[in-house]
Amino acid sequence: MNTPTLQFLHPVDGDMLHARDGVMTDTFLEIRAQVSAPTGHLVTLNDETATEQDGIYSATVRLTDSTNELIAVDTTSGDSQSITVFWLPDFAGHYRLSIDDNIWFLRDIYQYQASYNSLFDNLFLGFLKQVHDEYGTKVHLNLFYETDGFNLSQFPDKYRPEWEQNADWLRLSFHARGEFPDMPYRTAGYAQVKQDCDLVMAEIRRFAGEAVMGPVTTIHWGEATVEGSRALRDAGYWGQLGYFNVDEDLPAVSYYLSVEQRRHLKKRFVWRDNREGIAFVRSSIVLDKKDVPDIVPFLDHYASQPSGLPPYVDFLVHEQYYYPFYEAYQPDYRDRILTAVRWATDRGYTPAFLGDALFAKPRTETPKSPEEQGC
Repeated sequence: MNTPTLQFLHPVDGDMLHARDGVMTDTFLEIRAQVSAPTGHLVTLNDETATEQDGIYSATVRLTDSTNELIAVDTTSGDSQSITVFWLPDFAGHYRLSIDDNIWFLRDIYQYQASYNSLFDNLFLGFLKQVHDEYGTKVHLNLFYETDGFNLSQFPDKYRPEWEQNADWLRLSFHARGEFPDMPYRTAGYAQVKQDCDLVMAEIRRFAGEAVMGPVTTIHWGEATVEGSRALRDAGYWGQLGYFNVDEDLPAVSYYLSVEQRRHLKKRFVWRDNREGIAFVRSSIVLDKKDVPDIVPFLDHYASQPSGLPPYVDFLVHEQYYYPFYEAYQPDYRDRILTAVRWATDRGYTPAFLGDALFAKPRTETPKSPEEQGC
């Protein structure tokens, strides 16, 4: 196959663009698009004549809808290329706290349901509510179905009204059937992921209601086949979070994405696979992997990178490190979370669920579901 002489450099197909990518108003996002083409040609981008420098052609284009087609035409050669990109009007400048591997706090509430009048009598959830009450933080909990001596089918529905009352800041989603084996979905097919996902989602609906559910999750270990990610998408999880590590000796945590896609996503923090209709988002930090004194310097280091501070900051942590009985207990668990949330607050980030930030509509556009958007 011949390499096309006309190629998009920025944005690329599937890019999800936001306020930090250009000039944004209530009605449009204006960006500088670039393509490569042979020198000396006449190139247009969305009918705007592009200026050339050393084979790089640039033009200012406006994105006016959630979904936008960019068309580049080399009028000299007759070649043309088109891509689909997205405008996220309410993505940049927000953060959330996401917690993986959750099951033990639910087991505790189950065991003490006779004496717990509130969900927040549980110390773990009580702490998270304190964080929310002080900072407004939105908290997303990814759930296991089972652990030793307990599964979600045993969790009482007596607290459902309280879940619903706190759904404005507390969200639940599928993570995995259980903690072990490691990377349970790395080679799993559609049916296995669907079965486990349906199991957890059915229980969430039963004991907490639809209000706490949303279009984003993180699968256990962030590894899946394309069929597994499709199962999550078909369950309603159009947004999938991972680390997208590449070119370093760290777990990839990148679902099925290729090395090239991971490199792009690690730089951009957000990208949509248009073939599969799945939006991927990169977590900014894993708090249980950083000592408290290292959290702020690690987050600040993004400012020195070409892409700058993350547009949307996801603080990821795992439930089990909270508990003194856990072999890898972290006594400063609370301090890690509070340090990160203060960092976000001090730098002007405001709380928002990731799903709300990903699927918010331009003010001039009639709101649609992710399915209607083609997300």
